[in-house]
Amino acid sequence: MRLIPVLDLKDGVVVHAQRGQRDSYQPIHSPLCPSADVYAVIDAFLQLHDFTVLYIADLNAITQQGDNHALIYAVLQRYPHITFWLDAGYQSPDLAFADVANYRPVLGSECCTAEQLAATKNALLSLDFSAQDEPLGEARLFTDSALWSEQVIIMTLARVGSNTGIDNEKLRCYQQRYPQTDFIAAGGVRNIADMQQLKAIGIHNVLVASALHTKAISKADIADL
Repeated sequence: MRLIPVLDLKDGVVVHAQRGQRDSYQPIHSPLCPSADVYAVIDAFLQLHDFTVLYIADLNAITQQGDNHALIYAVLQRYPHITFWLDAGYQSPDLAFADVANYRPVLGSECCTAEQLAATKNALLSLDFSAQDEPLGEARLFTDSALWSEQVIIMTLARVGSNTGIDNEKLRCYQQRYPQTDFIAAGGVRNIADMQQLKAIGIHNVLVASALHTKAISKADIADL
């Protein structure tokens, strides 16, 4: 399995995402990293494992309350050996760092249309479910697999940072209905046991933040994966 660490950026710092309640997110302060500085958090992740992919959510851009583009551009330059998956709302082709080699745009269903998804080179689709577990975005994005990238994130915001576990039912349903798609789980992973549950239903990539910050998933666990 592949574990992909997540950084949620808001107002220039890394915040603790919980249940999709973005207005209440606070700067991260955890056993893994006492600082909310983005470089400190990335370096803390890299102390656990030599990750080659990291995920960044620009919460300001997603909620249309400014953006963290300048900081993210600096991060891309500082870590050229890491590929950054970036969810920054709908990202137009002329985005300042679109020509950087170690960048892949993530288009969340809550922020993009099917036409925008089709027009964005190398885009990774995230099917977003609200804090009330309702699909966010155009209905056809959730049912028409012809629109999808080869990998698709299932983002269950109600489970993010909740310590309630993964949404096995939803993930299993998508995996069985669309076996040709490589689904990526996001939201609810608490420990290595949850990772093994995902593997059992055929999901081999997962986005994780809280379980790394609390050290519920350790360096040894990651090596075993």
